[in-house]
Amino acid sequence: MAFLLLLVMLTACAAIPEDLSGTMFVFPEETSTANVRLATSAHSFSAVTVCLRSITDLSRNHALFSLSTSSVHNAFLIFKSATSDVIDLHVQNKKTGYGAQDYKLNAWQSICSTWDSKSGLVQLWLEGKPSIMKFVGGSEIKNPIAILGQEQDSHGGTFDRKQSFVGMMCDVHMWNYILSPCEIKRYVDDLNFTPGNLINWRALEYKSIGRVLIENKQTPCMPTKCNADGKDANVKN
Repeated sequence: MAFLLLLVMLTACAAIPEDLSGTMFVFPEETSTANVRLATSAHSFSAVTVCLRSITDLSRNHALFSLSTSSVHNAFLIFKSATSDVIDLHVQNKKTGYGAQDYKLNAWQSICSTWDSKSGLVQLWLEGKPSIMKFVGGSEIKNPIAILGQEQDSHGGTFDRKQSFVGMMCDVHMWNYILSPCEIKRYVDDLNFTPGNLINWRALEYKSIGRVLIENKQTPCMPTKCNADGKDANVKN
């Protein structure tokens, strides 16, 4: 009887994947607490692709995606630097910077990044355009914590409000392999693509802390496509 009660309690507490298609996370203020913690479907992996869409008016430093382990706080970090037109990628505390001249404020951006421990190469994709590949090395990532809205300076915490994300974010996916250029292009164009097998926006397990809102997309959370008459093709009349 006691075992049955424990089983019921564990089942009730288990996170239920939620389809967030058509919605977005809103991070409405600068804070050292508000964040979204994402569950991953694997405890270890040696390659990764992360894709997301975001919009912000921040010109200061801010984290876009933070993955941390107990031994390495920047296991995989996508970080927009205050330096003009630079996005930094961190893999196991090793940083490399990329020119991001196409990064715009107050506009939806599709950002993907890849890393493979076998080759040690990392790459950034902004609006479907690839950067050069750079060597950072690295080894298997084990038992990570994935967080949106903050940059982790310890495993799951130690946030700096001056690095917090303020804006909206959606369509977050993560894979444990390098996505092909064709699949990345399909993601950017919001066509049929293979959802993330580690983090899937359409079946997301997450926990939000602080003032983080889930809102319907006010504008299409994707690059705008126009009809011949100049109207937004993504909006149904």
